[in-house]
Amino acid sequence: MAIQVGDKAPDFELKDNHGATVRLSDFRGEKNVVVLFYPFAFTGVCTGELCELRDNLPKFVNDDVQLLAVSNDSIHTLRVFAEQEGLDYPLLSDFWPHGEVSRDYGVFDADKGCAVRGTFIVDKEGVVRWSVVNALPDARDLNEYLKALDTL
Repeated sequence: MAIQVGDKAPDFELKDNHGATVRLSDFRGEKNVVVLFYPFAFTGVCTGELCELRDNLPKFVNDDVQLLAVSNDSIHTLRVFAEQEGLDYPLLSDFWPHGEVSRDYGVFDADKGCAVRGTFIVDKEGVVRWSVVNALPDARDLNEYLKALDTL
């Protein structure tokens, strides 16, 4: 079961598509964070969602908000994916231990070996203030993220 609104967001430490370490707790007290889990790079719905975020990036990466996109792909796959699609925000690898962070957030599908489409908006104190979890084929509505961010 996915973590709930009002829960303390599980902290994590993952490598991004450039090999840099990113910790959720690094943003505590500084920025609200959109933690977006997606199944796999280079797949249709995932590419569409991540490119829509790219096209609206100033709303998701600014002085008040940081976007962190997490998949179970390797950092090498994520590097090529980001370069190919022009994604200028952190793509984090939950590759090994396989799906550990996805499991902590309750969005890992063990039968498929990947995260489902879960998004969690974490406030500056590290508390989940909004979330949505969709099945693999169901894209999320970016406008819902914006509405939720406006309430913080």
